[in-house]
Amino acid sequence: MLKIFTTNLLLLFTLIGYSQTVADYQSNYQLEMNRSKGEIILDGVLDDEGWKEVKSASPFRNHWPLDTGVAAAHTEVFVTYDENFFYVAARLYDHGERIIQSLKRDSEGHWSSDAFTVVLDPVNQRSSGFMFGVNAGGAQMEGDITSKGGSVEGSRNWDNKWYSEIAQFEDHWSVEIAIPFKSLRYNSSNTTWGINFIRNDMERNEYSTWTEFPRNFRGINMAYYGALRWDKAPKPANGKVVLIPYTSGGVSRDFEENEPSKGSIDVGTDAKIAITSTLNLDLTVNPDFSNIDVDQQVTNLERFSIFFPERRNFFLENSDVFSNFGSWGVRPFFSRQIGIRDGSPIPILYGARLSGNINKGLRIGILDVQTKATDEANAENYAVAAFHQRVLGRSTVRGLFANRQSTEEVEGVFQEVYNRTAGGEFEYVSKGGKLTARTMAHISMNPGKNSDNGFYAATLDYNDRRGFIGMDLNSVGRNFVADMGFTPRLHNYDAALDTTVRMGYHLVNPWMGLNFFPSDNSKINRHGPRTWHMIWLNEDGSFQERRSNFAYNIGFANRSNTFFRLANTDVRLPVPTDLVGGDEPLPIDRYNFTNFVINHETDSRKKVSGNAFINFGEFYNGTRLGFGGTVNLRAQPWGNFGISYTQNRIELPGNYGSTDLILIGTQAEVSFSNKMFWTSFLQYNTQAGNFNINSRFQWRYKPMSDLFIVYSENYATDGLNVKNRGIVFKLTYWLNM
Repeated sequence: MLKIFTTNLLLLFTLIGYSQTVADYQSNYQLEMNRSKGEIILDGVLDDEGWKEVKSASPFRNHWPLDTGVAAAHTEVFVTYDENFFYVAARLYDHGERIIQSLKRDSEGHWSSDAFTVVLDPVNQRSSGFMFGVNAGGAQMEGDITSKGGSVEGSRNWDNKWYSEIAQFEDHWSVEIAIPFKSLRYNSSNTTWGINFIRNDMERNEYSTWTEFPRNFRGINMAYYGALRWDKAPKPANGKVVLIPYTSGGVSRDFEENEPSKGSIDVGTDAKIAITSTLNLDLTVNPDFSNIDVDQQVTNLERFSIFFPERRNFFLENSDVFSNFGSWGVRPFFSRQIGIRDGSPIPILYGARLSGNINKGLRIGILDVQTKATDEANAENYAVAAFHQRVLGRSTVRGLFANRQSTEEVEGVFQEVYNRTAGGEFEYVSKGGKLTARTMAHISMNPGKNSDNGFYAATLDYNDRRGFIGMDLNSVGRNFVADMGFTPRLHNYDAALDTTVRMGYHLVNPWMGLNFFPSDNSKINRHGPRTWHMIWLNEDGSFQERRSNFAYNIGFANRSNTFFRLANTDVRLPVPTDLVGGDEPLPIDRYNFTNFVINHETDSRKKVSGNAFINFGEFYNGTRLGFGGTVNLRAQPWGNFGISYTQNRIELPGNYGSTDLILIGTQAEVSFSNKMFWTSFLQYNTQAGNFNINSRFQWRYKPMSDLFIVYSENYATDGLNVKNRGIVFKLTYWLNM
């Protein structure tokens, strides 16, 4: 029944999508680019001979909070190129009152600072691209952009070599950007790239873009890029091989096991090889991830595991080719499952990733990683292949195959010899990205599990400036076991028997919301109601759980925001469940409870900013009171100091338990320059029973070459007895061959 409904739903809205007419932004916004006729010296001052005959891309249009008319703050943008670099420069006029949240590279505060960003789609297929941004203090931000239905996602985790300089003046600031061709993936025969520019004007609390499009779409949305017309096709990039060798070492001690201190020294290397100008091969030998930022801990009051994003650089470039499958609740592939078991890292011996465009419409990804056997895990080989074929304009046909195979079994360690998943998806996206319809089918292959092993889904989403509406339909078999995926709801922990039971389910998930935009002089930028509902059924169609949410969001002109939410949950617990560590687990029964949330965020442009929230009401057969917030102090532009506090008081009747769950986090971020940073975290989490200290120093002594020094300690929250501590260093060097 689900498959029939999926097919009919997709056909219906495909026909609706074809009836839509959306202006082709590339015919309305054209930017001609010629080769530079003189030298460009990167100093932030646009007085070089190479800029003199370059025409400006002006004016900029309002994008937020207004999305019509010319922006009040004048911006001039210039683009050109030479043999080795693609250049972008901008003059950004203001009154000298600039907000600089941080000097740190890839700072979260980039979009809350006065900043300029160029977004590029070199293949011009609206499927993937790049963003390069610089704030008024000179801090760089780069990332990759991926299309996901009618929306886009930008990740700051992607890194590559490029250059920028700024200059400050009384009535404006200016920036020059030089991007090496070898840092981009492009088709050397293509003379049209997608491009747009985004300006953050914090004095006026406005965002403006070169092209004009609805404010409900983000500025990086590839559907609304203009056309960059080259005077002739760019040559293939020189320097096709990059080596990134590293050496690392450190000292650590495990106090829980009463072990002596251990020292280590290690070497390894990464490599990037440009097979073509659009296809890249990443290699790694004995990779080391000790410099990766620690996960920000959260309090989890759900019955299932929560999602933490991938941060390891080897897995990041073109990561959407592998990860853009499934739905929000089921991910057939999740790279973070490679090299990690039960939360502990497993050594990776080597890995290879081939990813990028084969031709104008076809993107591929091939991944192979080999892990090492340990006392707790078998040696495993992980192989993944994926493709994305563009059809019908912005629509896509996708396919995925993943295989985990044991290559060396360790005595006493049980894991299925192999696990495989395979699937295909079709996604229709209307020309302007307002309408998205998606259908998918995946199966898993495991020894002895050849039935109830499928995952099927359909998604419909419509979004414009007045509001949005959509629905997800999912069907997951109990034997859809994806060892390289993330399917948390399949796994139900039976606290009485101390075992995990797999249970398949069906999901119906509708949502909708409205946007209201008051007049120009209003203190409110946008407000409106939202509602979303999740209804889970067991495999036989019987009721499992319903969550209904009703919310109202108010966005104020001064960047503050207030959010109200009323949530009702009706759940039939399928197994005895321990929620708060009581003497007895909650029994199998039906529970209905309601809670209310209020959250307010202050203006992030202020030197002191933060948020506060309260969550109160029922929780299963008891009560819950949650409250907390964050406070951040900015010492512009060199420092950010913050503290967060969350407390949840859960009270259940009888022997089912009561507890206070406290999560305290502090962060200090100091930028000694645009190339030297020190960041420290303290996280005290009574739910995890852990107090963590993590301090990281980074010195970018050359472009993309770094020295890291990381110190960490872990304590038990009960008595603050030390569990372990260690200090490591890592030195990397980016070598162009």
